[in-house]
Amino acid sequence: MSLRGEVCVVTGAGGFLGKRLVRLLLEEEKLAEIRLLDKHVPPQLLQSLEDCRGETTLSVCEGDIRDADFLRKSCRGASIVFHVASIIDVNDSVEYREIYGVNVKGTQLLLEACVQENVVSFIYTSTIEVMGPNSKGDPIFNGSEDMEYSCALKFAYSRTKQEAEQRTLQAHGEMLHNGGRLATCALRPMYIYGEGCRFLLGHMGDGIKNKNVLYRMSKPEAKVNPVYVGNVATAHLQAARSLKDPQKRNAIGGKFYFISDDTPHMSYSDFNYVVMSPLGFNIQEKLMFPLLLLYLVCFLMEMLCLMVRPVVRIVPPLNRQLVTMLNTPFSFSYQKAKDDLGYSPRFTWEEARQRTVEWLASELPRERERIRAK
Repeated sequence: MSLRGEVCVVTGAGGFLGKRLVRLLLEEEKLAEIRLLDKHVPPQLLQSLEDCRGETTLSVCEGDIRDADFLRKSCRGASIVFHVASIIDVNDSVEYREIYGVNVKGTQLLLEACVQENVVSFIYTSTIEVMGPNSKGDPIFNGSEDMEYSCALKFAYSRTKQEAEQRTLQAHGEMLHNGGRLATCALRPMYIYGEGCRFLLGHMGDGIKNKNVLYRMSKPEAKVNPVYVGNVATAHLQAARSLKDPQKRNAIGGKFYFISDDTPHMSYSDFNYVVMSPLGFNIQEKLMFPLLLLYLVCFLMEMLCLMVRPVVRIVPPLNRQLVTMLNTPFSFSYQKAKDDLGYSPRFTWEEARQRTVEWLASELPRERERIRAK
């Protein structure tokens, strides 16, 4: 089902996934207009899209996702919203009021704007972290959407993303002001990698400081299945096409889908090594500390930060939930997304790895210079 002639809004359009989605929409569809919504959209982003823009109008909508009037104006006349924007925070470094305001309140206000402005399709970018892992580190191997998994989420990021996802799915079928119905779905990608991934840059920077040796923070057996950013963008496009299809709209509306690809299953640390070893990096053979000792150190740091919080806010570089996440086997199948959305990875593992390595190679001199200058 083509999106030809549609007007769509992409929130977080200046971010890692958002700008990749905008480019894909321009390459694969002949949309009437794409509205790039973000706090700030750099002029160089628009310039970089000129080669594939065609006759599609690119409009910049700069503002706050918590501003209801701004959202209504941005959605007016649109038919599709891709809600990619969120605060990503795995260290609990952001105040809860801030992350809740953006991730939950912002999503709710955007859903309300869609109802008021008669937007018919809403695709929400969720995360695998709404699933866990739980504090016991119970593993999941090739999990599916139908499985049950008990988990009390600890991260503010995970909790706010889970609530925003629930609000999105509950909004499916709401009546629009013109009498139509809103259709929604949510995508839960695994850890997303590729060109522009700030987490990969951070790990590379740490490796440079450690004499080109990457830190091992994950046990080799704690296998996960990262997903390439280009394939996540493809899943969003397929979701929008499916929501437009009258025969699929009600079948997939109100549901969530895990998004992965054919990237080999491996631990987070081993993944870093696989994409950075061509650049001359090695990796520690063993964990920096035994897991029990690492949990103890994290607990003590968390207690210390809690004690001084009335005076000063200090964020520990590592916490117990993050250690659990890094050391729990946690992988999911994309079979349901394939069956329902027609999703299949656009990029093979070999292509995704090559593109990621080439990007890291281009960033390596700047990263070395940045670290040397400190």
